[in-house]
Amino acid sequence: MNNLDNKEPLVIISGPTAVGKTKTSIGLAKAINGSIISADSMQVYRGMDIGTAKITKEEMDGVKHYLIDCLEPTDEFNVMIFKDMAKKAIEEIRREGKIPIIVGGTGFYVQAVLYDIEFTKTEDDNNEYRNKLYEIAKLKGNEELHRMLSEVDIESAKKIHPNNVKRVARALEYYHQTGELFSNHNEEQAQNESPYNYAYFVLTDDREALYERIDKRVDKMFLDGLLTEVEKLAKMGYTKDLVSMQGIGYKEILDYFNGEISLDMAKEIIKRDTRRFAKRQLTWFRREKDCIWVDISQYNYDFDKIIDYFKLELSKRQIFGGI
Repeated sequence: MNNLDNKEPLVIISGPTAVGKTKTSIGLAKAINGSIISADSMQVYRGMDIGTAKITKEEMDGVKHYLIDCLEPTDEFNVMIFKDMAKKAIEEIRREGKIPIIVGGTGFYVQAVLYDIEFTKTEDDNNEYRNKLYEIAKLKGNEELHRMLSEVDIESAKKIHPNNVKRVARALEYYHQTGELFSNHNEEQAQNESPYNYAYFVLTDDREALYERIDKRVDKMFLDGLLTEVEKLAKMGYTKDLVSMQGIGYKEILDYFNGEISLDMAKEIIKRDTRRFAKRQLTWFRREKDCIWVDISQYNYDFDKIIDYFKLELSKRQIFGGI
């Protein structure tokens, strides 16, 4: 990286769900005087705590967090909104003399900030065409909307899961309004030089160990009261029509409440889809450039040693003038 002296520092900690991002980020934030910006598409919503494995006040251990519990489940939240909120958070963290640390597994959100990706106005307009697409997904299913995308932009279709209706619709809308492929636009923007002097860490683990931890996390969610949480949200009028309620762990419990599946089936679907989600996250990060991969099994799951390694890498990259 060139002209490091002219670039502000930024640390990123990503990786699949349940890999240990929270524990690592808290330890590093304390070590380098940092504050954390959540790059999670679900933890922004108030009242959605258990199903999102949202960090608790106790787990924060005094480290300031941004983009947690700041929106209602009915509010729109997308990559453009995230980027705007994250950049404001970065500015505030710098004013406080701290280091911004972006933490989360939503790779597209991280990419948007890291490379300062520009989004055209068409991607944010709440227009008639977008509403039509949402209606198609509601009436004919997510797969039908995804099929429509595969017909016009196969690369985007390969990268976006059918259940991510928000991104599928955005890709179709972009093509509809510009005549250009959303995949080409993203690829071009991802070639931008980052305005930050950054270190991009990606945590990973042995696949079977990760999957076992995911299954245990889902079991704990049920013990902690996931059913009660979703029931409360349903009583408040939040339905599967909302993007927020399409999250893994919420739509399945709503299906259970509606008598469409058994409770045991709901639990197994949540485990299966969370494992699949983790696999897709890893696939995304493998496509990213300049990532520092950290296999936590190679450190015998000793997060103190992992944090020491992070600090060494930050020093090597001349971030913060050495630590």
